[in-house]
This record gives sequence, C-alpha cells and structure tokens, in this order.
Amino acid sequence: MFDIKKFARMATAAITLLGIYACNDDFMERYPITDLNNEAFWNSENDLKVYNNGIYNTVVDLRFFAGNEKSASGSKENSFMAVEAVSDNFASTDVNLQKWANISAGLHTAEVSTTPYSRWTWEVLYRINFFLDNYEKAVNVPEATRNRYAGEALFWRAWFYFDKMQEFGQVPLIQHALNDKSPELYAPQNSREEIASAIIADINKAIEYLPEEWPSNSPDRVNKYTALTLKTRISLFEGTWRKYRNMDGWQNFLSDAASAAEAVMNSGRYEIYNTGKPGSDYRTLFTSLDLHGNKEVIIAKYYDTGKYTHSINGNLVTQGFMIGVTKDLVDDYLCKESDGTAKPVTLSSTYKDDAIEDVFDNRDPRLAQTVLDPRMEEDIIGTSTRQYPKLSGMNGNSWVSLTGYNYIKNYNKNDANGGNSEITDFPILRYAEILLSYAEAKAELGNITQADLDKSIKLLRDRAGMPNLDLNPPMDPKYAAEGISSLLVEIRRERRVELSFENSRYQDLMRWKKGARLSMPVLGIRIDDADIAENGRYAGASVTRFEVNGKKYLDAYAGTQFARDKRSFNENKHYLFPITTNVMAKNPNLVQTPGW
Repeated sequence: MFDIKKFARMATAAITLLGIYACNDDFMERYPITDLNNEAFWNSENDLKVYNNGIYNTVVDLRFFAGNEKSASGSKENSFMAVEAVSDNFASTDVNLQKWANISAGLHTAEVSTTPYSRWTWEVLYRINFFLDNYEKAVNVPEATRNRYAGEALFWRAWFYFDKMQEFGQVPLIQHALNDKSPELYAPQNSREEIASAIIADINKAIEYLPEEWPSNSPDRVNKYTALTLKTRISLFEGTWRKYRNMDGWQNFLSDAASAAEAVMNSGRYEIYNTGKPGSDYRTLFTSLDLHGNKEVIIAKYYDTGKYTHSINGNLVTQGFMIGVTKDLVDDYLCKESDGTAKPVTLSSTYKDDAIEDVFDNRDPRLAQTVLDPRMEEDIIGTSTRQYPKLSGMNGNSWVSLTGYNYIKNYNKNDANGGNSEITDFPILRYAEILLSYAEAKAELGNITQADLDKSIKLLRDRAGMPNLDLNPPMDPKYAAEGISSLLVEIRRERRVELSFENSRYQDLMRWKKGARLSMPVLGIRIDDADIAENGRYAGASVTRFEVNGKKYLDAYAGTQFARDKRSFNENKHYLFPITTNVMAKNPNLVQTPGW
C-alpha cells in the first residue's frame, strides 16, 4: 500500500531537480536531457527514494491504476467503474463512457493520436529505465539498499509491460532510457515470447530485491509480497491465454501463478476482511474513507481532503447518466437453497424475478452490496422518497438506470459531494484476488483438491455467508457449452462476482478466449406489460423489451449504435487493440495488430 499524496509531493522535488520533462504524444520520444547523469545526484538513499517517488506519481495516472480516478472528468470517464462498460457487467449510453461501450460492442477503431489515457503511452517507462541505468552510481549506498529501490523500478516495469502485452500482444522491448537520437525510437515490435520473458525476469528480480517490509518511515511502498501478487496476476493471465490458444508453456505459467499465490497466502501478512457481517463486510472495502490497516488490501489508492480527491459518487453514480449493471452479471450470483446448498438461478428452487425485489431474495449477499435492492434505499442512498428502479422517461433525472439495476458497490452516501472533493479509498490489489487466482491456476492445471478450495474460495464465501464450493458442483446450463468443467465454471463465477468493477472482467474474457460473450444482447430487469401500463410501476418509462423464455426484459441498448443486431466480436481481431495511427505513420518498422 502506498500514500499517493505523500509521493506526489516528494516527486515534485525530484522531477524539478532532475529536469525530467513530460513526454509529448509521439512514440517514446523524449526531449533532450542534459544533466541527468550528474554524479552529484546519485549519492544517497534519499536520492533513490525521491526519484522513485516520481515513478509512483506517474503510475497512478495510468489506466491500469485508475481506481476512483482523481478528478471530476476522470471519475466520469476513466475510473474502474466507468471502464467496466467494456465488459458484459455494465452498460452505458452516456457520452462520457461511449469509448468503453464501443469496445464492448466491437465498434472501436484505432485512436488517431495518443492522450494521457491512451493505450500507447510510454512516459513512465522512460522514468523507470533512467533509474535502472543510473541507480548503481550511488556507490555510497549499500548494495542491498540500492537493490530495494531497483526492485521497485523493476516491479513497475513488469506491470507496465504486462499492461502493454495485454493490450497489443507485441510491442517494442525498451530496457534503457532513450534520447531523441536513439535508434530504438524506430524499433519494431518484439515477439510476445520475448515480452513475456522480459516481464517474468523483471518481476522475479523485483521479488528477489524488494524487502518483506520497508522501514517505518516508508510503510506504503511496494514490497516482496506486492511483487508476488503481481507475478500471480501476470502468470495466470499468460498461462490461460496460452492454454486456450494451444500455445506452448502454459503449464509453467500456471504453476508459477499457483506458487506465487501460495507464497503470499503462507506469508500470514494478509487476510480477508471479515467482521461477521455478511450483509456489509464486502462493500466496506469500497466505501471506506481510510483503508490503511485493512489486511485484505495489498495496494490501494488513498484520498485525502484538499490533497488528492475524486468525484465517483457525485459525478457518476448518482447523476442522471444512462448506466446500469447487466442482467447477465446479476444472474451469476448464486441462490441459497432450502437444503443449505448454493445453486445458479438456472437450477434454483428459490429464485424468482417477478419483481425486482424478488431478484435479491435468497441470493449471495454480494449482489445487494453491488446492485441497489430498492428496499435498501434509505440505508444505501440516504433517502426514502424516490422509487427505484428509475428508468428513462420516468420523473426525475437522478439515479436513472439504463438496465434498471443501479450500481452501488463503492457508493458512499456520506462522501457523495461531487465537485472533485470525495475521499473514499479504492483497493487496486487485494488478497481476495490471490485466493481466486490460486484456485483457478490449480483447477486449470488439473491438480486442485478440496483442501485447496477450503483455503481459497471458502474464505470468500464465508465472508458472504455462502456455502462452500466442492470439487463436483452441478453444471450451470448457462455455461454448459463453454467446454470447461463445472468446477472451473464456479471458480470463474466466483471471480466475476468478487472482482466486479475492479478492472478484471474484460481481460478475464480475453484470456479465456470468451470474447464472443460481449456480442450477446445486453438486458436489464424484467418488465411485464402491466409494469408499463398507465398505473404500472414503470409508467412513463421509455423502454424496449426483449423476450427470453416467455419473459420480457429491458433491452438496454435498443435503438442505439450498441443494439444487439449491431454488436459483434471478431475472433481474428478483437482480442488485442490497434496501434495509434499517427504512431504507425511515424515508425514504419511497426506492424499493425493483426486484423486491424
């Protein structure tokens, strides 16, 4: 965990001292640097520490670390909640989220030029490489101390290139700081194999170099277990990516994922936040004003009044934006059965959806901590006069839902100030992901045991008050044609439910080679004819419905460019992103991503 306000203040001094200028929009192009090799700077541990603070300060502005974002406009467009519209968990027709909805529908095109949130951005890599080129000049600093800071830089370079590999597959591999005359500015891409090998080398060296714990005056820096957590994520992604594309080496990656996760589990440093309140403990992680000291949190973005703030509550969740959680996600929360088991809605004897309130009855409590149960309006929102769900065309313009399912996972009614003054913290990496990744890696390798499930999935279900998972669950008909075991279906379900709106779902679909799920119709709540009649519950609503098994559900994207008959997923194209067109024009040695 680290305190972004502290690093931001300290990094300003380092950047000024070293003369590091922000990069322009061109591919890895840097302004000339004059005194960066000055031996006078690389003298003390504080020099290394302050320089690396600049790396932290740059990383927190990247897409893969957005969290709640740090501004009103950023919260609307680039927070993890907003970005979820690329997946099958969330829908939106709001203009601020159109770029994400375009991706989900298969309608995106190559960016013309880069922006700070573009996929093809390289500023932080320069900062990292410059440090790694120069840190050994600090000869007055003990080698072990120097290596701690090198471990930080290697950690961030591994994450940077992991993000690039997820996005493009192949990119130029640059491991030294460039200047405006460096021939590498016009380098071709390296192969995926080379990129993956470099990422693993960096993260392994980071694990070796980083301390288990920093001194008390540096408590929030990344440590050995942070690096093991990142290695778990990297290895699980690449292992499953390769497995489902019949590529060599997948077993080694998945074995590494399981081993790295188990090392974190055996450390005793982290635990699932569980105070015995299954109706609220999960959501507390996302509505807390201060996550310091929460042992589930491995890395978080911390916010503080007047120093580092956001506006996720007041400028996205509560406003009249046309957003909503999808029926497809809501349907994946298990039902509690009268015999003490848990079953999917397709097999449940307790599930009903005659009214929206019925959907929440006998369900995994994480559902009502992610989506608004109308009966919880006063507790969650703080009002008792509105009627939910509120659909387009009905009275009022706040909390209008595109699907009828209102998102509330990280909504804090006591922090809904808007105006970029909110301070609810957001976890970026948390222990729950380690447990999920461990179980998935073991299941993909085919050597998972009940003991493995008991020390991973069970801890998450215990917090939610749900029955444990066993090795032979019934197959959910919804996923019977997926070509995987019923156990993997349930582990993937657990991951979707637990990590929803945490920047996970889209890349999970990509690595599993299940992108076609994005082309399915995007539906919302059930709406019968009587509901939209003159005196019906949703009288005045302007909705189109889609019939499934004789029941009618809100068709979220009807009449828009994202409608079900316009959605597509090209298996030969959409698993990766195109390179920005002006970058391609400036570097003739780059090859555009296949299919683009």
